[in-house]
Amino acid sequence: MGRVSLEGLEFHAYHGYYPHERSSGNKFEVDIYVDTEFAESAFEDDLAGTLDYEQLYKVVKEEMDKPSKLLETVCHAIAERTLKTFTESTAVEVKLSKFNPPIGGVCRKASVSILRKR
Repeated sequence: MGRVSLEGLEFHAYHGYYPHERSSGNKFEVDIYVDTEFAESAFEDDLAGTLDYEQLYKVVKEEMDKPSKLLETVCHAIAERTLKTFTESTAVEVKLSKFNPPIGGVCRKASVSILRKR
């Protein structure tokens, strides 16, 4: 068992409760960790025996491209689609951060995380 991770993925996306957030967009960051079996590929040096992180990035990007009001909704969609796409995965953890959220004060970023297991 092992873990494939992509950290610090940056996107300009249109997520937010307020209409102006969904029209102007904001900077977001995604960290994703996927537990999977890749012992075979480690010994055989073959991509076919592991989780292709280029395809993982594609899943995250496609979900980030869909506007949503809540970060929790986006996290859930990324996690569920990851488990569906990568059937060999056993768990996925997603952290989604929004930079400079409109909270009426100084905040570098607001984040939500989700952990899903099979």
